[in-house]
Amino acid sequence: MTTETTSAPNFIRNQIREEIEAGRTGKVVTRFPPEPNGFLHIGHAKSICLNFGLAEHFGGDCHLRFDDTNPAKEEQAYIDAIKEDVSWLGFEWAGPVRFASDYFDQLYAWAQHLVREGKAYVDDLSPDEIREYRGTLTEAGKPSPYRERDADENLDLLERMRVGEFAEGEKVLRAKIDMASSNINLRDPILYRIRHASHHQTGDTWKIYPSYDFTHGQSDALEGVSHSVCTLEFEDHRPLYEWFLDNLPVPVTPRQIEFARLNLNYTLTSKRKLKLLVDEQIVDGWDDPRLPTISGMRRRGYTPGSIRKFCDMIGVTRADGGLVDIAMLYHAIRSDLEDNAPRAMAVLKPLKVVLTNVPEGHEEVYEVPGHPAREDMAVRRVPLTRELYIDADDFMEEPPKKFFRLAPGKEVRLRNSYVICCDEVIKGESGEIEELRCSVDFDTLGKNPEGRKVKGVIHWVSAEHGVPMEVRLYDNLFQVEQPDKDKDADFLDHLNPDSLITVQAIGEPSLAEATPESRFQFERVGYFCADRHACRDGKLVFNRTVGLKDGWAKVKKQESQKTAQDNKG
Repeated sequence: MTTETTSAPNFIRNQIREEIEAGRTGKVVTRFPPEPNGFLHIGHAKSICLNFGLAEHFGGDCHLRFDDTNPAKEEQAYIDAIKEDVSWLGFEWAGPVRFASDYFDQLYAWAQHLVREGKAYVDDLSPDEIREYRGTLTEAGKPSPYRERDADENLDLLERMRVGEFAEGEKVLRAKIDMASSNINLRDPILYRIRHASHHQTGDTWKIYPSYDFTHGQSDALEGVSHSVCTLEFEDHRPLYEWFLDNLPVPVTPRQIEFARLNLNYTLTSKRKLKLLVDEQIVDGWDDPRLPTISGMRRRGYTPGSIRKFCDMIGVTRADGGLVDIAMLYHAIRSDLEDNAPRAMAVLKPLKVVLTNVPEGHEEVYEVPGHPAREDMAVRRVPLTRELYIDADDFMEEPPKKFFRLAPGKEVRLRNSYVICCDEVIKGESGEIEELRCSVDFDTLGKNPEGRKVKGVIHWVSAEHGVPMEVRLYDNLFQVEQPDKDKDADFLDHLNPDSLITVQAIGEPSLAEATPESRFQFERVGYFCADRHACRDGKLVFNRTVGLKDGWAKVKKQESQKTAQDNKG
C-alpha cells in the first residue's frame, strides 16, 4: 500500500531522509498515540497517515499506543473504535497494541528518581493556587512554599499519594525546573495528580496518574521511538519533553517534530465539542455521517483510499495553512467512486409515468453495464414495464427555453431505453401532478429518432419491480466556514437545519442486493452508500456520500488555465 507520493509536500520525510544520509538516524520508529476519550476524526487521519506512512517509507515500524492517563474520561468502547479505524484505513501497527499504562511502574520509579535527585517535589497548593503561583506570559511565577521539602519527605508523601491516603486535589507531584522561565510549561509542571478512579487497564491499582507531558516522552523512549511526530500546539512543550529525557536514565532519546494540524472548513474537530453533539443527541452517535469522525465518514461512504489520498493532497508542513477547503475532501472521494462505484438508477422524488402504448403485463429487460469503463463489474438487469417512476425534477409544465427534460408535448430519452413523449398530465383535486401519460417511440431503442433531435436523457425505475428504500441526503453540519471562530458565541448557533433530509425513494431491482457499506453512483444524482446499521437490520437505507459535481476539480482547472495564460504573457 502506498500512502505517500513525492508530489505532496512533506518536510518531515525530507528531514528524516537527510538524517539517515548523514548517519544520525538508524531504524525509523514512529507511533500514533491517541487518547481513548472519543472517536478519531479527520485530523487524526492525517496523523495516522503521516506516522504510518513515514515508517513504511523508510522501512521502519509504527506503534499504536493509547495515552490512557485519564481514566475518568476513557472507555473501552473508544479503544475498540480506534483500533478498528486504524485497521480500516489500511494500516498495521508493529507488535501488540501498547498502552501508556503498560509503563506506569517504570514511570513511577522515574518520578522517585527525580525526587531523589532534588528535581521533583510534592506540592500542597490547591489547583487555583498553583495557577496563581505560575504567573503569566508577562510575569514570572513564584516558588511554592513546599518547593524545598527534602527528598525523604517527598518520597514518603508520594508513596502515600500512590496508595490513596489523600483526597483528589489535595497534593500533586511537580518537577522542579524554573518558575521564572519564559516558557510557562517549564514552571514546575505537574507530574502526578491524585485520581480515585478505576482504570480500564490497571483496575484499582493506582490512585495517582501521570500527566501527558510526563508520560509521553518516556513512553516513546521505552519503545525505542526515533521520531515523535505531533501537531504544532505541542511546540512549546518540546523543551519539557527534552528536559525529562535529559534528566532521566532513558534507553534512547527520541526527537520531537511538530507539523501543522488540519483545519477543515464547515467542520469541527474538537473532540470535546464532538462529544457534546453526541451526548446532546444532536447527531446520531459518534458515527453519524455528518461528523468528521473516521467512523462517520466510513458510514457516509468514504473509502480508506480516498481519505489517504486527501491527506496526501494537503501535504505536511510546519506553516499553518489556514482552512483547507472541504471541496478537496469531496474531490478525493468523488474521484475514487467515479472509478470504482457500480452504477444504478434511483428515483428520489418519484413521479408516476404510464406508457399508454405499452400493453399491460409487457416487460423488457435490458442488460446494462455495472460501470461504463469496468468490464470486470457484473451487468445489471433493468426491466421496463408499462408503469414507471421518474424524478419529479425531470418534469416541468412550463419549462424555460433550455430545459431539455420532460414537458407536455416534449420528448426525452429514458436512459438505456426508448424515447418517450409526454401526452397528458393528470392532476389531483388540489392541482398537484399525480401522473404523466406518455407514449413510446419503439423505433428509438439504441438509436436516435428519425428527423428530430432529442437532447434530454433521464433516469427511471419500473413501478412493478422497483424497490422502496430510504435515502438520507447529508450536507455540511454547519452553515459557516468556521463554526467556533467566535469564542464568545455558541457554535451550536451555526448548525445547518438541512444537514440531513430523508426521502422515500424507489431504486432499480439490483439495489435490493446491496450489502452494508456497498457504494453506488445513482446515475444523474450522486454517490451513495448502503447504511451499515440499517442494512444489517434488513432495511434498505442509503446515505449520500457526495454529489456528482466536482467544484474542486473545476477550481484547479481554472487555476491551471490562468497559470498557463500568465506564462504565455
